[in-house]
Amino acid sequence: MSEQLLTHGLLAFLSHIVAALVLLAVFTVVYIRITPYREIELIRAGNCAAAASLAGAILGYCTALASAIANSVSLVDMCFWGVIALVIQLLAFAVARLLLPGIVSDIPDNKIASGIFLGALSLGFGMLNAACMTY
Repeated sequence: MSEQLLTHGLLAFLSHIVAALVLLAVFTVVYIRITPYREIELIRAGNCAAAASLAGAILGYCTALASAIANSVSLVDMCFWGVIALVIQLLAFAVARLLLPGIVSDIPDNKIASGIFLGALSLGFGMLNAACMTY
């Protein structure tokens, strides 16, 4: 393999991993801002429902983001689909609130079933989102 190809590949990798980490950070900050409870504080206090719901949201987003990375034709394309994935994952939370209106009090009350449901719904949305990005 030529040195130029190796350098190009390394630069592509670095640009994509940095962009993906920035998108993940943005998603996490936006997600914890739109929820009416403080996930990080709850998780630090040992709240399993908050941990399950946030873990599912992050895994769902990462699943969709991984598909965007794998199927993109450029860094800009990857970032575009990463933002679309972010919006879809936020919709998953909205759907959960419609299906279980009490979920916003269930998570802080450590009702684990609600946390698992929200986490699984988020992961499911992420998987569907990822599959739809295979265009």
